[in-house]
Amino acid sequence: MIKSEKEQQVAEIQEMVSKAQGMFFTDFSGITVEQINQLRNEFRKSGIEYRVVKNTYAKKALQNVSGYDKVLDKLVGPTGIAFAYSDAAAPAKIIQKFKEKNEKFSVKVCVVEKQVYEGSKLKELAALPSRPEIIAGILGSLNSPISGVVGTLNAVIRDVVGVLDAIEKKKAA
Repeated sequence: MIKSEKEQQVAEIQEMVSKAQGMFFTDFSGITVEQINQLRNEFRKSGIEYRVVKNTYAKKALQNVSGYDKVLDKLVGPTGIAFAYSDAAAPAKIIQKFKEKNEKFSVKVCVVEKQVYEGSKLKELAALPSRPEIIAGILGSLNSPISGVVGTLNAVIRDVVGVLDAIEKKKAA
């Protein structure tokens, strides 16, 4: 590949990284083409882009965008990245479901709203409510008295903060 093509690949990955609300770096070793195509189809249904990348290109792209230093050392072996542009945690739910059927598939590292988490946190991230679920809860409450709206907002915030606190505690440990 000529230098301009390599630079174009890096620029493309960098643009995807800049736009993404969430990124899930995966290791697809031992997964068949049919299985990976099933995963790609699930991602497409949810508006998530899955890209197999060269680690050197991903490293260069991530170095050009600040805040991803903790990801660089995880880029070893085959790497696929799920880019979520609207719902940062949506890939976690899809990957968790896929992992239950395909044990060889693993997550190297997750980035949700620019926060970097170890791949082992996938299950906790998959438990977070999705953006549509949060919106549905709020809209459903609009039909009830205003106290119901406040109660629902508090419950949603409490759940999200609780999950994030648990993740941070485990991260600190």
